[in-house]
Amino acid sequence: MHKTKKWTASLIVLSVLTLTACSSGSKTGSQPSAPAAGSGTTGQASVKNKEVTLGITWAGSQARHDATLKTLDLYKKNNPAVSFEPQYMGFDTYFTKLATLAAARNLPDIMQIDTGNLMDYAVRGQLAELSGINVDGIEKKLLSAGTVNGKQYGLPIGANTLTMMYNKAALDKLGVTVPDKGFSWDDLLKLGRELQPKLEKGKYFMQDLSIATGTSESDKYEMYQLAQGKGYIHTAEGKFNIDKDTYVAFNKLFADLRKEGIVPPADVTAGHKQYDPKLDNFLNGTILIQREYAAAFPAFDSVHPGQYAMTVVPHAKQSGAFLLPSQFFTISKDSKNSEAAIKFLDWFVNDKEAGKSLNLVRGVPVAKPVLDTLLPDLKDADKAQVDIINRTAPEANPFSSRPKGYGTWTDEWTKISQTVAFGKMTPEQGFDELKKKWDEIIK
Repeated sequence: MHKTKKWTASLIVLSVLTLTACSSGSKTGSQPSAPAAGSGTTGQASVKNKEVTLGITWAGSQARHDATLKTLDLYKKNNPAVSFEPQYMGFDTYFTKLATLAAARNLPDIMQIDTGNLMDYAVRGQLAELSGINVDGIEKKLLSAGTVNGKQYGLPIGANTLTMMYNKAALDKLGVTVPDKGFSWDDLLKLGRELQPKLEKGKYFMQDLSIATGTSESDKYEMYQLAQGKGYIHTAEGKFNIDKDTYVAFNKLFADLRKEGIVPPADVTAGHKQYDPKLDNFLNGTILIQREYAAAFPAFDSVHPGQYAMTVVPHAKQSGAFLLPSQFFTISKDSKNSEAAIKFLDWFVNDKEAGKSLNLVRGVPVAKPVLDTLLPDLKDADKAQVDIINRTAPEANPFSSRPKGYGTWTDEWTKISQTVAFGKMTPEQGFDELKKKWDEIIK
């Protein structure tokens, strides 16, 4: 059995997704190929005659904790020489605790890390380069998000994508057919101007994307800049990359849309509170279209079953879409058990029995053979997540993990976006303030 260190049981759920991926025909690094996915033998050879205890840490809900512990027991059953020392907690304390362990050079062998932390830990030399993992079933654009300076440090264990979520029931009544590949920006705005006069007072065509109301909502703008061919708002190396002209044009566009009544007044948007039945502007019917991540779809569908659907985010000169891992598993550079850790990670993502044990508590599996095994029994809302990722993947922009301090900087983005929307700062001044805050926060 494994020893358990349970720090808290916060019930915050992080949904993770994946996609039916094209085979990459490769493995990480240059070690011999891993056994076939689903063989149930991965990880036995290197630890057959040597007892190993792997430290492993993750964050999530109690349901995730229980399912992950069950899966660790399954691995130990097939690999008796391997034991685990799991450390798990809620998201509210996880990264603070992980940073403390990192500072003391006392990280466990295996760690859950997200796109906001991977680059930081990698450039500080605290992660091992991954090699010898079978990645044949993982979408290349998803896998590449785990690289820093050309080296693979993170193994995706779930996929996600930005999407335009819409009130299908309402748009069907209005005679609107939403294209599978999403609207162009021009067509989306044209449709909004056509439909808005048909909506009752207090109802609006779409969300005001220029106003952030929560954390990490800079992607509302980022998908617009991507579509204009200007790239992400930071480079792969973590350098500031907001295009001033595009940023100013974006804010002026939504200021005009507020005047036209196609998006809500600024105070209505600023009062939005996600998942609150009364204050969530999408759930309460105030807006028909919103930007959201596919992982959130089951939560919305559970409130109004069958009412919502998703399509690809708008395009212009190019796609504004991207895929991103919802989380990674990584290995500590200081691990004394890296070979056993590699074997376990290979099994965790590729073994069908592991996939069945986890089901969707960690999201839809990233390996196609595992996903194919689970797909027939998935609920419709979960199948919808897989479907939108499949539709997004062909044109998706390659994603790079965020630089250190990005989460703190996006808090400033939220404040500045509202200051600009309420007319207390010009878009030009907003840009300058964002650049100033970037230089102060992102090191």
